[in-house]
Amino acid sequence: MRDRLFALLEPVVADLGYELVELEFSPAGQRALVRVYIDRTDGAPVRLDDCERTSRAVGARLEEADPIGRAYQLEVSSPGFDRPLRTAAHFARFSGSEARIELAEPQEGRRRFRGRLLGCEDGRVRIEVDQRTWSLPLAGISKARLAG
Repeated sequence: MRDRLFALLEPVVADLGYELVELEFSPAGQRALVRVYIDRTDGAPVRLDDCERTSRAVGARLEEADPIGRAYQLEVSSPGFDRPLRTAAHFARFSGSEARIELAEPQEGRRRFRGRLLGCEDGRVRIEVDQRTWSLPLAGISKARLAG
């Protein structure tokens, strides 16, 4: 469902001039929860009016497509200090920043990495951890965030 919602909503968010950074879907309880994280493409901080504008457009698209099929709560916010990292462009943009990365499968017996991002090239994310540089497959990353 998360991937379906992402595909449905990413063009809506992009048409408003924002980037859909992450989307969380939680079907638990009486009402499902759809949480959308946006970022501005001009580098300025996300403001309340950005979230309100996005919420109106995303809400309209969800009502029109009705992919959830039951009551849900929609939340729109900025990615925050511990911003999720998903794409090669994200890892390149935040090169030099502290990050936490978790792999789906261990590399040399290790799944979790916390260190300084060194960029992303040819589908591999480079991160320096304890004075060692690791080259991790972007496709193998299950979770990555800036370490705020």
